[in-house]
Amino acid sequence: MKETPIRSLPGIPMLLALFAGILMGAYLLITGAQAHDGVFVVLGALLALVTAYSLIGLYMVEPNQSAVVSLFGKYVGTVHENGLRWNNPFFAKKKISQRVRNFESGKLKVNELGGSPIEIAAVIVWQVVDSAEAVYNVDDYESFVHIQSESALRTMATSYPYDQHEDGQIALRSHAAEVSQHLRDELAERLADAGVRVIDARISHLAYAPEIAGAMLQRQQADAIIAARTRIVSGAVGMVEMALDELQKNGVVQLDEERKAAMVSNLLVVLCSDRATQPIVNAGTLY
Repeated sequence: MKETPIRSLPGIPMLLALFAGILMGAYLLITGAQAHDGVFVVLGALLALVTAYSLIGLYMVEPNQSAVVSLFGKYVGTVHENGLRWNNPFFAKKKISQRVRNFESGKLKVNELGGSPIEIAAVIVWQVVDSAEAVYNVDDYESFVHIQSESALRTMATSYPYDQHEDGQIALRSHAAEVSQHLRDELAERLADAGVRVIDARISHLAYAPEIAGAMLQRQQADAIIAARTRIVSGAVGMVEMALDELQKNGVVQLDEERKAAMVSNLLVVLCSDRATQPIVNAGTLY
């Protein structure tokens, strides 16, 4: 089912013409009754009834709205012309809004790629682009969009971990653009048959489930401490290398391998001692 545009007649001229037809029919009916002319009476009554019934063919189409027209259950076409319009009074008309709409999904509890339960929600921006598909391909296109959006969000959330554990790995918390694009692709595939275009889809809420939030916070703190200590050790090694290079360059002292190893050990102990590293570790813990 694809949309087929059809034309309609302007409503105001048709309204004036129909009112004129009703008045003419009333005039013929009254004239025929006064002259006892049955022909005029019949013609006047028919003209008045036909033109009065034709008023049903008038309908309003607002900006960014379309009217899906059918005849006895058969799709005829879609009218996009705005204002007061007129078509065959036997046509059934269903108006469809083509304005941009958005909604926020409810908070869903799903398991991310690593199996940890998380809470996630998203804001979906969408628009009807094919009125015929929206009316005839699905029963209720608005409900269809909401349900399929939640299904796509669940599928997307299970494809990524919450946090990045490896270099180059896409994670829900750290790669918003890539995750949003994946969600848009999922929605576009699911909503294509409903004549709906997904304009944007972004995560609006992301958190660990309450039952594991405390444990995950402790793990994040431990990761921060490990990262801080790793940086400290790396910096200390660099400082030791720099010190040895400067000593040899300036000829301050000549060190054999044994004395060099002892000096390296002493410098590392001083640089990596708990007292020296505690402020940095505390900063990592707070982070």
